[in-house]
Amino acid sequence: MLVVVVGVPGVGSTTVTTKAVERLKEEGIEYKIVNFGTVMLEIAKEEGLVNNRDELRKLPPEKQKEIQRLAGKRIAEMAKERNVIVDTHSTIKTPKGYLPGLPIWVLEELKPDIIVLVEADSNEVLMRRLKDETRQRDFESTEDIEEHLFMNRAAAMTYAVLTGATVKIIKNRDDLLDKAVEEMVKVLK
Repeated sequence: MLVVVVGVPGVGSTTVTTKAVERLKEEGIEYKIVNFGTVMLEIAKEEGLVNNRDELRKLPPEKQKEIQRLAGKRIAEMAKERNVIVDTHSTIKTPKGYLPGLPIWVLEELKPDIIVLVEADSNEVLMRRLKDETRQRDFESTEDIEEHLFMNRAAAMTYAVLTGATVKIIKNRDDLLDKAVEEMVKVLK
């Protein structure tokens, strides 16, 4: 099975996914979590194009698209051998607007079975971002976060239309992480 997990920065999608995979492992169900950006970086490094992740976005757009496609293909190959969860972004907010995190050339390679959106209230996301001293994020208002959440939902349904994948929304509310993890476990079984 190939599952794509997405969420706006600060929503906790990686935390929910990691804890769900740990719980499933106790039941004998194994998943490999793969970060899409990391696979892109590996491919670009193999081709001698970049030294770090920040250099990826500076490559010519056509080269970035080709690396995205190759990353999708590499991940799809992994999923032939085992269950894979792709940790990525549904949309990427840029100064010029939103970019799809999974453009058609990636979806054609990945062919996901399930797309999971991890969400939280925009106020909760804002507070999590403000408390996270490990990251240097641009400030966004709750309205900006709500817009990004909406764009993620719209993109996820578009991805589902193109692939036949199901879309599941999991709420990761403050102080209810265990509930979100349990819901993710049910989706992944």
